Amino acid sequence: MKNILSHIALMLLLTGCASDQSNLIVYDNPEIELEIPLDFPELNNSIYNNMPTQYGVELGKKLFFDTQLSTDNTISCSSCHIPENAFADHNPKAIGIEGRIGLRNAPPVQNMAFMQFYNWDGNKLQLENQPLVPIITHEEMDSSILEVIGKLESDPSYIELFNKAFKGEGITADGIYNSIAQYEYTLITSNSKYDRVKRNEGETFTESEAQGYTVFQNKCIGCHSTALFTDQSFRNIGFPINPDAEEGGRARITGLVEDYMRFRVPSLRNIEYTAPYGSFGQFETLEDLLDYLDNGVLEADNLDPILKDNNNRIPLTAQEKTDLIAFMKTLSDTDFTGLDN
Repeated sequence: MKNILSHIALMLLLTGCASDQSNLIVYDNPEIELEIPLDFPELNNSIYNNMPTQYGVELGKKLFFDTQLSTDNTISCSSCHIPENAFADHNPKAIGIEGRIGLRNAPPVQNMAFMQFYNWDGNKLQLENQPLVPIITHEEMDSSILEVIGKLESDPSYIELFNKAFKGEGITADGIYNSIAQYEYTLITSNSKYDRVKRNEGETFTESEAQGYTVFQNKCIGCHSTALFTDQSFRNIGFPINPDAEEGGRARITGLVEDYMRFRVPSLRNIEYTAPYGSFGQFETLEDLLDYLDNGVLEADNLDPILKDNNNRIPLTAQEKTDLIAFMKTLSDTDFTGLDN
């Protein structure tokens, strides 16, 4: 009798296991191969632990444009990072819920996969650590990750997409951060006129653009080097100082006096679309910015040597400014911004 019961128990166990196996869901979520443009620098190391996938990117894009990330459902990531503005906006400082004004200008979101530092002061080294900042910041979305998760859990389409993106793990904080980062990793801009000229695809610079490229190589490339048009360094270049007492530039992160009012050198790619310019939108136009550099910048003990060794200025003639702006506009990528559609 005991043997019979043992056999019955074993059969029930095997039947239960077979039933469990039949209910397992296999998630097919292939990686998306990033096309690395010619001469671009190495990828940020963190991307290798969070490679973009089909559903991860789809989820990240959906979240990026979703106002539910803010406490009053009015502000999304895309409110400050607008595609046609190279994922920046036209406000001197970022504007959050209830019209609250932030500390700094919203930087463009482009070529993030190749950046080693994020934000004006480089306070983030991994893109996955960035999305929480606007969600919880009072001047931006003023929410919490638990509040956001609670909203998303009421939407079956989000539940399905999170499961597809992260192997059935459901809606999690890490899923939110990682998917937004995956989407942003795919925002690569490398098809401007400049790129097509460099790739010998049949386009040529105008005379003014060519002259501007020469001016750029002589007077700008010290900071705006590499195919990203930034060397990703932190520099004080004597721009007008943000009157907000909270501002300290890179010194807010390092605590070092020598980093006071140093900011990450911005990329010049798509600069035509990202006005105003400067860490808090000090300059409305490129002409204003170049006039300021020509006339002389603010003195500072840690002023960048490029300026300090040249009487605190970058001298430019009127024609050089015109030509330089003409060249910088060749860095505009209408495929990336969607302005050619």
